[in-house]
Formats: sequence, structure tokens, C-alpha cells
Amino acid sequence: MNEKLGLLQFTEGVDGATLTANARRLEALGYDTLWLPEVFGREPVATCGYLLAKTERLRIGSGILNVYARDAHSAAQAGNTLSEMSGGRFTLGLGVSHPVLVEPRGHAFQPPARKMREYLTAVRAVQVDGVRAPTPAPVIIAGHGPKLMQVAADLADGLFLYLQPAEKIAQARQLLGPEKEIHAVVRTVLCPDPRRARAVARAALGFYLQLPAYHRAWQAAGFSAADYADGGSDRLLDTIAPSGDAAALKQVVARYFAAGASHVSLYPIHPDDDYDPGRAGGLLWDWATLEALAPAG
Repeated sequence: MNEKLGLLQFTEGVDGATLTANARRLEALGYDTLWLPEVFGREPVATCGYLLAKTERLRIGSGILNVYARDAHSAAQAGNTLSEMSGGRFTLGLGVSHPVLVEPRGHAFQPPARKMREYLTAVRAVQVDGVRAPTPAPVIIAGHGPKLMQVAADLADGLFLYLQPAEKIAQARQLLGPEKEIHAVVRTVLCPDPRRARAVARAALGFYLQLPAYHRAWQAAGFSAADYADGGSDRLLDTIAPSGDAAALKQVVARYFAAGASHVSLYPIHPDDDYDPGRAGGLLWDWATLEALAPAG
């Protein structure tokens, strides 16, 4: 597989014109995919469609659509439509999210693997008659536990892994085989001072350090409850939010590719961003990191 580098980025920190310019700038730097989250603010499918129309080569992916927010038929229609209109540049990323994000919307959270298997089976059953897509949009599902990873192996085109050590990528590759996509999203801090970098990472990751799904994944990777308590241990932070200068971060990216990732997507933690307590991420685009690690650089 060709190694491909992407970016996961909240878009709400900029206006529409700046967002378009940023996507084009990312494309010029040689990045393969821009993933747009679904948590708050802009509706991601509409935003993906708009940015696909404003770019020429950049893939745009939903990273990650909440399966409770729309039914499987709607998700399949969106994916196939955007794939057709963009010449195959859209990736449909799907995830079961977390109870804290699902239940306030009025949904009852279900066992994740069962929910995703039923949903993805329904997505695959949607016919594409009348849609002359080059191919249906690739379907990538987010999942860290063994049951969701098995769903990806059985029904998806690939797996989306976030805040996981490189060793988890190797496990996923063994399960999924050599052909399916594995997208590793890696948080980075372009900062040579490890103490300052960890302080920034603790602020940025406070939301995720509270989530039981990540606790289970980290425990399976050899961490304990003490590692995600009180803002996270240095060992955990150095693993899930590595820091250093550009050369060090390039080595981090190389480790994920060596472990079996077909795609690595950066999710930089901007050292100057203001992370509100409990928020999922910052809004500043970290161009220092993106330019330093750019594929075209």
C-alpha cells in the first residue's frame, strides 16, 4: 500500500472562506485526506460536499459520522452521492460515538458492535441504481475494541483508530489482513519541551480521558486506571499525544506506518490553543506542524 498522510480538523474555528482556503492549502501541501468530525457546529455531510466542490485532488472524509444521527439509508445515500459528484474523493467514516454524546440527542445507546453490525449491514444493502458513482464511497468505521474491529474486518473497507499506540495498529492489521485501509489518527504536539507539551496535551485530552471506551482500549494496551486519572500519566500522554521537534514527529508517523497503517492522519494539538474544560478539541489550524510534516515537503 502507498503510505498516505491526512488531517483530522474541526472546522468551526474559521469562516467559510477561510475554511475553503485552508482546504486548498492542505491540498497544495500534498495531504491525502481531510477528515471532518461530527460533534458540534457545522453539519459534516454538507461541509464535506462543499469542500469537495472547492478542491481538486484532496479526499474529504466524515471523521466520524455518528450513526445515531441519521439512518443507514441516509448515510449510504450521502456517501454514494458525494462519491459520484467528486469523482470518488469522499470517504464515509462511521462510528457509534459515546453515551455522553448520544443520549442527550434522545437516543438509547446500544451495545456498540451489535449496533454497528446492524447499521453497516443496512448501509451495504442500499442499492445505488441511478447513481453513476465510480465506486460507492469507501466505508471506514471507528472502533478500538475487538468486537468493533471484527465488524470492520467483516463488513467495512477499513478501520479508523484514534488515541491508540502503534501496537494497536499492528493488531488491527493482523485482523483485517493486508488489503483493507487502516487510518491511524495521531495527536501530536510540535514542542521540544516535554513538560510544556504534556501540559498542553492534558488540557486538550481532558474530554477523552473521561470516556470508558478509551479506558478499556488503553487497559488492553497495558495501561492501568492510574494512567488516565488526574489528567493522565506522563507515560500515557507520551504514547497518545507524542511531542518533540519536526524530526521526532516524523519518526512517530513512520512508526505508525511501519506498524501497518495505510493512512496516518495528524490531529495536531496547537501549543497556543485555548482548550476549554471538557471540550473535545481545539479549533486552531496548526500550520507549523502541517508544513513541517507535509508530504510535499
